[in-house]
Amino acid sequence: MTHFRTILITGATDGLGRALAERLAADGADLILHGRNQDKLDRIAGEFAARGASRPRTVTANFADLDQVHHMAADIRAATSRLDVLVNNAGIGSGEPDGRTRRTSADGHELRFAVNHLASFLLTLELLPLLRASAPARIVNVASIGQHPIDFDDLMLEHGYHGVRAYGQSKLAQIMSGFELAARLPADEVTVNSLHPATYMPTKIVLAEIGHNIDTLEQGVAATRRLITDPTLADTTGRFYNRTRDTHAHSQAYDSEARLRLWQASLKLTKAASPV
Repeated sequence: MTHFRTILITGATDGLGRALAERLAADGADLILHGRNQDKLDRIAGEFAARGASRPRTVTANFADLDQVHHMAADIRAATSRLDVLVNNAGIGSGEPDGRTRRTSADGHELRFAVNHLASFLLTLELLPLLRASAPARIVNVASIGQHPIDFDDLMLEHGYHGVRAYGQSKLAQIMSGFELAARLPADEVTVNSLHPATYMPTKIVLAEIGHNIDTLEQGVAATRRLITDPTLADTTGRFYNRTRDTHAHSQAYDSEARLRLWQASLKLTKAASPV
């Protein structure tokens, strides 16, 4: 384990998030695990402690409700004086169990954009002072190679809705906001990188929608853990990785005007203050 000690993982009760948490707990990390279900979080924390790892702290929030994200950030700031790594992993897929038809969040935003982008955008900005105070710190966005360009005239996809398009737009938004944040922060304070951890890992979402896997969960854990712990990446920021390979995201992510437009729209939609 590197100097990184306190790590927050969102979406840590299933799939990649849980497997990553298990690996980092074995490494000796001090974990804060997020989920929607407190009973499930308590069970996982107990399992970790029973295996001799430090008992993780837990926080709950439904990312389809930005008020809950706001309160979760406040709880974290009150509970810890440092945060070395934020792993934005929580999200929903392109189809079941969250539906193939257009749905909206508690705030009235298109559901996939709200959960996969706006919630992590708000959480990141609200925890940024804590991350900067813990410098050098890292932000890792678990995104996807499946990206769709953002139509700023129909950001909430009220026309021509498709779950795959909505998912791809939300994941590109996550990458673009990561690039924009990286450009605004000194790399020796906080680095911001995004990755496609693996393709069709055997997670609940993938098995429900696709019915089979391609890559293993272990491959996704290894790729994500590398961005968290690898000392050679200490000054690497504003990148997108396909597993462990530095690669290019969709071309829109390199359009500075589009990134700024998304940044400003996201601030407005989340009612967040821009700290940088």
